[in-house]
Amino acid sequence: MRPLNFSLAAALLLAVPFSAKAFDRGQVSPFATLPAGNAGPEGLEVDRSGNAYVTTFGFTAAGPTTTPSQLIVFDAGGKLIRQVTIAGSSPHVLGLAFHPSTGALLVIDFGAGDVLDVNPKTGASKVFMTLPALPQPALGSGLNDITFDKAGNVYVSDSSQGVIWKTGAQGGVATAWTNDPLLRTTGVPPFGANGIRFNNRETAMFATNTGNDTVLRIPVSSGTAGPATVFANSINGADGLLIDDQDNLWIVENQSDDIVVLDSTGKVIAKLGDFDGVEKGSPVSLLFPASLRFSGQDLLVTNLSLDLRIFSPTFVSLDSEWAAQVSRYTVVKLRARIPQLTGEPRH
Repeated sequence: MRPLNFSLAAALLLAVPFSAKAFDRGQVSPFATLPAGNAGPEGLEVDRSGNAYVTTFGFTAAGPTTTPSQLIVFDAGGKLIRQVTIAGSSPHVLGLAFHPSTGALLVIDFGAGDVLDVNPKTGASKVFMTLPALPQPALGSGLNDITFDKAGNVYVSDSSQGVIWKTGAQGGVATAWTNDPLLRTTGVPPFGANGIRFNNRETAMFATNTGNDTVLRIPVSSGTAGPATVFANSINGADGLLIDDQDNLWIVENQSDDIVVLDSTGKVIAKLGDFDGVEKGSPVSLLFPASLRFSGQDLLVTNLSLDLRIFSPTFVSLDSEWAAQVSRYTVVKLRARIPQLTGEPRH
């Protein structure tokens, strides 16, 4: 091997125009702490008054809980309003959303494999959506996130089977809107299709694949789904997803403990939040974040704080040891803005 010519190397380095640009990740602050005894805040919804609705996934560092899931409601300032048991639910529920036309609060029961219509004041529930015979019964269902089109149809992602299910505004037995190999995974965490949202013109649905670290684009024509393509790679544990008025994608990276924002071309335009340790049993900033919602000028995020080893000893993440220390689970907030890159000129 020839010795390195340090003079030449230095000259080459000096010729490269370095720029000291970095993302301003914003300030993450506490919004609310779940009442003692509740674990795994995953699902999140915000109503028109700014009240936040949180559901419990029911997995703790010590293992899964066995009681029905809880619906916990906070006001716009993070003060607890009430906690109700979701009647008839399994211990494990995920996404939830208010139907844009009927006003029904729809809650995904991951453990039971259906969607519930839940009274947000009492917790009383009835089944809203069920699945037909599963296309891949060996995998079971893994219903995860929920969204709507402008006609009021309901779409639910299935993390196990790689299906996005669809039903009308009144519910019933769902049909497979798309069943695509890119929506499935053999990765870790063992969740494929997760967050789903339409762009503003409804010409495409975007879906995160958590185990594959990808964001998918599914073209839509007259309400019909086309074949999925990979829109973005290396989104570390792509989880919850929102699309803003400018068609920017706000995506939770549950393995990186942050939020990444992509523009409509897939370019990264912001990274928000970070992990800052665990104090007094609660995560500081973000720890295995899961869902996000806009609330006025803020962005709310649930800290699922999930220790993946509860599923399998081989599912070890960088956060596993930290998540095992969590005993009080939180929702946090940060400004819902795309900060300017440090070092960029101001216009």
